[in-house]
Amino acid sequence: QVQLVESGGGLVQAGGSLRLSCAASGRTFSTYAMGWFRQAPGKEREFVARISRSGSKTYYVDSVKGRFTISRDNAKNTAYLQMNSLKPEDAAVYYCAADPLPYGATRASAYDTWGQGTLVTVSS
Repeated sequence: QVQLVESGGGLVQAGGSLRLSCAASGRTFSTYAMGWFRQAPGKEREFVARISRSGSKTYYVDSVKGRFTISRDNAKNTAYLQMNSLKPEDAAVYYCAADPLPYGATRASAYDTWGQGTLVTVSS
């Protein structure tokens, strides 16, 4: 099983960009699909993006399509979320998560390993 550590969160003005990283420990990173979720205060955790084990397939929630890009580097055991054109409604704690199955799941319950989260704040 992998362990995940997110980084890259911070304060950014609306319209700005951030790049989140998710570093995984262990030798099995490439056997997991990776996802990014977010949770804003008082709201449920929300799926943001997913990338397949090889990186060949990606999925996004409609609200971030065209603005966010998920990627991974299996040689570095790291997944990324490039966030551009940030909006105040993107502000949340962002979590990366690992799914051991390749079925394209977007529900949080499918992911068995989670990072501790990184806070993204977007000022208007």
